[in-house]
Amino acid sequence: MSEQTGREWRFYIDDMIAFIEKVANYTEGLDQHAFVSSALTYDATLRNLELIGEAATRIPNEVRNANTQIAWRQIIATRNRLIHGYLGIDDDTAWSIVRDDLPALLTQLRALSNRQP
Repeated sequence: MSEQTGREWRFYIDDMIAFIEKVANYTEGLDQHAFVSSALTYDATLRNLELIGEAATRIPNEVRNANTQIAWRQIIATRNRLIHGYLGIDDDTAWSIVRDDLPALLTQLRALSNRQP
């Protein structure tokens, strides 16, 4: 599923990190109600979740298979749900991703990014 674009895969990892950091900045200090009530924050967050998933599709299968601690399939599936509107995404799920999944993913991606080639 990954596409070869000539761009080094580590740059996509760095992109994913940057997108997660944006979401963290957008949602800092918010509770779920404030997050859902702010259309701008909510939409910007969902867009960055799409971008995280899109970048994940660019990571070669060899890298994904060697780093099974990262939920690649789930990340890409979330992107597909958001992009294509498969069942949409409910507010509780979006908030859970922001508060529970992204911090752990950020740690995993930073560790992967810091590894020597």
